[in-house]
Amino acid sequence: MAMPHNKTEEDITAEVLQRFEQTPDPRLRQIMLGLIKHLHAFVKEVELTEAEWFQAIEILTEAGRMCTDKRQEFILFSDTLGVSMVVDLIAHRKPDGATESTVFGPFHRLGAPELPAGGNIARLDKAGPPTLVSGRVLNLDDEPIEGALLDVWQAQSSGLYDSQDESLNELHMRGKFRSDAEGRYLVRTVLPVNYPIPSDGPVGRMLRATGRHPWRPAHIHFVISADGYEPVTTHIFDRTDPYLGSDAVFAVKDSLICDFVRHESAAGEAVRLGIDPPYYTAEFDFRLKPAAEQRTNVLDAQRRLAALGARAAE
Repeated sequence: MAMPHNKTEEDITAEVLQRFEQTPDPRLRQIMLGLIKHLHAFVKEVELTEAEWFQAIEILTEAGRMCTDKRQEFILFSDTLGVSMVVDLIAHRKPDGATESTVFGPFHRLGAPELPAGGNIARLDKAGPPTLVSGRVLNLDDEPIEGALLDVWQAQSSGLYDSQDESLNELHMRGKFRSDAEGRYLVRTVLPVNYPIPSDGPVGRMLRATGRHPWRPAHIHFVISADGYEPVTTHIFDRTDPYLGSDAVFAVKDSLICDFVRHESAAGEAVRLGIDPPYYTAEFDFRLKPAAEQRTNVLDAQRRLAALGARAAE
């Protein structure tokens, strides 16, 4: 009688995969099988010890306890491990010329007021230099998009978002703007600053243990949407910031870097808005790609026109 062989790591992996093979939903089955394969492979590759695995469980438990309506430690883990940006790139592949997307981040809030062109989102921030951000919202043919909605938010000059600042009991550094008939928009704010992501929890300990810093380069958040176009969630970054090459959440893309120009005398919109120098301006055009359904309709129309042209030529 043959002696039974001892169960191996590979036996366990095969058995777990076999159990999940019966998952009824095809997409869930694909996700679970892929997760198990890669998770088990990771454990085997590094030969994870019991102590290390229990430490990981404790870290995840602590992260869960820290999560509130104003703090999301799991998003910080996702961001600082680069997972958020990989998911973003897969979900929002862009044709050349379209504005690139980047991470949404954990600090967006609902309820921002809609403001007129030149409306000031930084009315409570007296420390930062006044800044005007302007440009156009365009399609991929450089034609203006009228009535596009720009949802804008930014950290204060202190480096804190309003949700982090216990002295605030109202929304701040947030606003929504509409593009005009020429696609133009104008946002009044203060010069963005670099700031550290929250590092008082397990994410911060992970960064320190691996020799990384928690800093994000100076940026302003935008979500731009318009009927018939795919919305884009993005930032614009200050070209002079020292953290552009080492953003803690890997969100910088070259196409999103722009110049914030200092002015020593007032002119143009600054005069109209009563802004005293020195102040800064930045210009950035957003280009949206058509929504998937609209792109399909356009391609169908082009094919029909091409077919008609071919018949006419016969």
